[in-house]
Amino acid sequence: MSLELRITELESRLAFQDDNLLALNDVVVAQQRSIDLLQQQMTALIRRQEELLGQFGIAEDEPPPPHY
Repeated sequence: MSLELRITELESRLAFQDDNLLALNDVVVAQQRSIDLLQQQMTALIRRQEELLGQFGIAEDEPPPPHY
């Protein structure tokens, strides 16, 4: 295999790897945005649950009723 063909093959592989790297980076960015949104939603839900527990006077450490 000539040197020119080897260089062309390497350049082709490098271009392919660069394209894959950019595509994977886009996926990681999208996943991080989803994770951030889910964390915000969880925080809001936890806050809302605590508010509701406080409104109704329900204590989380209250023992369960006896079983019959």
